[in-house]
Amino acid sequence: MIKNFLLLIGVVMLLVSCNEVKEPHIYNGKELTVGVIGSAPEINNKKIKFKEITLNNLKSDINTKNLDGIIIMKEYLKEADGDQYVESYRALTIPVFFMQSTKAHIPFTNEGITYDSLPDVQESYATGYLRTKEDGESVEQTWRYQLKDNKENKDNIQNIYTQIFKTIESVTY
Repeated sequence: MIKNFLLLIGVVMLLVSCNEVKEPHIYNGKELTVGVIGSAPEINNKKIKFKEITLNNLKSDINTKNLDGIIIMKEYLKEADGDQYVESYRALTIPVFFMQSTKAHIPFTNEGITYDSLPDVQESYATGYLRTKEDGESVEQTWRYQLKDNKENKDNIQNIYTQIFKTIESVTY
């Protein structure tokens, strides 16, 4: 009887340890204000404040000076590729992230290239871009974020946003 009870406890402990649930990584850095073109992502984090902006806001430093980064959601990618915005992306002093772009940052930062005219170049869930000056030279920084196991689920998406927020913090502060 005692052997059966100990065996049962052992099996239960084994099952519990095998079903360990991993929590998604949560951003715990500095408080950030992130401009969003499109619908704000469903990220519950008290350290992140989303502010709705438009593509036209990119053209004015006044509209972006209180932001730490910008996210352009998938539904605005085709509009965001307009040549009229290329110089705005290049002039930003904060990083911009293109969500679910299969074309990386290329159609947004190069004139004469549209989102539809460029073949898919990557399988990243998000791409970040920032152009800076170092020793008088322009330097382009890019970041690409992949979903774990290429699976689009709530935890993996949360992890992508956490990586984006860490990148914003690292280049802004």
